Amino acid sequence: MTMKKNKLPRKKISVKRSKAGLGLYAGEPIRKGDFVIEYTGELISAKVAEERNSKYLFEINSRWTIDGRGRENLSRYINHSCRPNCDPEIKSKQIMIYAIKNIQAGEELTYDYGKEYFNEYIKPKGCRCDKCRGGRK
Repeated sequence: MTMKKNKLPRKKISVKRSKAGLGLYAGEPIRKGDFVIEYTGELISAKVAEERNSKYLFEINSRWTIDGRGRENLSRYINHSCRPNCDPEIKSKQIMIYAIKNIQAGEELTYDYGKEYFNEYIKPKGCRCDKCRGGRK
């Protein structure tokens, strides 16, 4: 079951090369507290999520997960950061991404993927966020 998109207007964004492969970048200044984009995809049960080998699974709660692997889900390109500028908020069965800092046009959008994902996927390879790389651009 694919979730319906929210009616909130998303910010101008674009996919570009980043330190982690591809990333999502602000195409205009974004103010702290602004809605940026919704994480969309197929709504699946936790059981189905366990069976899928997808790195785009976003857990809503213990029963439901959104599989955002489809390329139409631009928010899947938001990379992890230990010092993020965005934060996901779960509202019912929707995942809304909001700015938690003022973001300049051209700046990469990031959020903290959480301890479990970090320990399983990021830590073994080393975190590539600016904070962990010593602020290097």
